[in-house]
Amino acid sequence: MKRLEIGDNAPKFELESVQGKHKLSDYAGKWLLIYFYPKDNTPGCTTEACDFRDALKDLDIEVLGVSPDSLKSHQNFSNKYSLPFTLLSDPDKEMATTYYAYGEKKNYGKTYMGIIRSTFIINPDGKIAEAMYNVRAKGHVERVRKNLAELRG
Repeated sequence: MKRLEIGDNAPKFELESVQGKHKLSDYAGKWLLIYFYPKDNTPGCTTEACDFRDALKDLDIEVLGVSPDSLKSHQNFSNKYSLPFTLLSDPDKEMATTYYAYGEKKNYGKTYMGIIRSTFIINPDGKIAEAMYNVRAKGHVERVRKNLAELRG
């Protein structure tokens, strides 16, 4: 399976959030964390979103959560858990596909296509500084925090 590697240019995107359109160039010169998750208001995705909310608030990094859910679903999810970051709606899975975060999954012996829980740290130059695929929701944010501290020196 193809993946993004450290040093690759981050793939460009343009997606909607409740706040309006967002594209990669909006974040030029900043550290950016993009995480892909399957579905709003599910146990694992809620754990991950709340962990990002709590663990990254003191770090100078922009955070974008991306899932195929609708803007209305994102608004409800964000409001319910007081998420301080932007949730992008990727209903056609275009962004997830360009980041290789959409593909074949297996669950209980069944194979299907879906969002592969993945996280990317993009440096201020627009390069992939860290690419983490098939992450577990629980405990993942601590690894992100550690990696970010190492990347920034």
